[in-house]
Amino acid sequence: MNSGRLLVALLISAGVIGVLVDGSVFYSRLLYLGIVLLIAAWIWARAVRNSITLIRKSRTKRASLGEIFLEQYDVSHSGWLMAPWVEIVNESSMPYSSGSRSLTMLHPHQHRSYLSRTWLTRRGNFNLGPTRITAGDPFGLFRFSNIMPSSHSLVVLPMIFEIRSFLAMPGLMPGGEVIRRKAIDITPNASGVREYAAGDPLKRIHWPTSIRHNKLMVKEFEQDPQGEVWLILDAQQGIHKDQPPNYDYDSQDMYFLGRRPKFQLPRSTIEYAVSIAASLAHYYIFNRRAVGFLTEGRSYTVIPAEKNIRQENKILETLAFLEPIGSLTLAELASTQLGQYPQGSSIILITPFVDDKLLVTIENLRRRSLHPIVIAISPEKFGGKPQNLHPLESLRNLSIPICNVGYGDNIGFALSGFKPIQLSSEYGVWQKPPLRHLI
Repeated sequence: MNSGRLLVALLISAGVIGVLVDGSVFYSRLLYLGIVLLIAAWIWARAVRNSITLIRKSRTKRASLGEIFLEQYDVSHSGWLMAPWVEIVNESSMPYSSGSRSLTMLHPHQHRSYLSRTWLTRRGNFNLGPTRITAGDPFGLFRFSNIMPSSHSLVVLPMIFEIRSFLAMPGLMPGGEVIRRKAIDITPNASGVREYAAGDPLKRIHWPTSIRHNKLMVKEFEQDPQGEVWLILDAQQGIHKDQPPNYDYDSQDMYFLGRRPKFQLPRSTIEYAVSIAASLAHYYIFNRRAVGFLTEGRSYTVIPAEKNIRQENKILETLAFLEPIGSLTLAELASTQLGQYPQGSSIILITPFVDDKLLVTIENLRRRSLHPIVIAISPEKFGGKPQNLHPLESLRNLSIPICNVGYGDNIGFALSGFKPIQLSSEYGVWQKPPLRHLI
């Protein structure tokens, strides 16, 4: 392109100087030729730019952390002039975003496609664009660009680790004690029928009984006899430690060799906490347990306990946007719903900071026949100050199950590799099994 600009500049310069000095027709023709080339190049570049269209396609709008996101770029040239070169730049804010490419010799009415592979290293919502399309003339004199705004977005969900088994508190076995309490939602435990009242959902009408009584009758339900599982994630501002990740990643190398990079969670306590909550939600919902979620980041968020796949999707999407900027401590957060947890439920507290205030809240949970479990993320392994051991020792003395997770630990093994040991009739603690148990 520089040689083309140099040629046109020499033609115009030589023509101008020759006309002024000599006045020969030859120099006039050089000047005219340079001007004609300049005008033709401008028209060519404009025409090519207006005839290039791009469509970005992806099979999914949701993906998980650590996966490779595939996206197809369809480039079409509808003009009557050849496009000597077209530059496509993906200006998405997604880290390691790929898709930028240079195409050459795009003939009239030609269509080209290619795939981009983006390694997902950060959770959240990312716009798939904008995309800058730049085209020009064969001499490289002019460059014109179009910016195609983003029309779709990608939600990157937290990374889920496989948990083989997790602590099951005594007394929460399937088919446990029936809770004689009416439920607003539909549960597997129908308790009877009653006459239809205004406002009852039509899906609860029991048609055989309605036909028999010649009036509308609706089913009543009781709460699930199994206790619920509540995941409470501490997103208080100032307690989490975060260090920027440094991944050795070459998108072109992966594109040509087809190798998948190995992903490891960044050295961030909030990322470990989010993955722990996501993995536990997946584990319990897979085992048909009702799971609720409670946290406070940008806003106070409560997801009532349910046991269907939609519940897992709601929890994962909430975790995808969670930021550690909350104002409530974990003790205050768990206390906000203290009267809403059904008796016999497990309360899993995920935090990098255990203090004496949390001990008081945990004791209040126990008094209400709830089973607290603490997952403590070791801050010293993330570049923070060591955790105060006094609250942790107090929890162990109270026989509260505690699981410590540090940087570099496989979350699935860390949560699966501990088993409860009975120290009392109600509560257990976790002890690390021998090495052969983990192999």
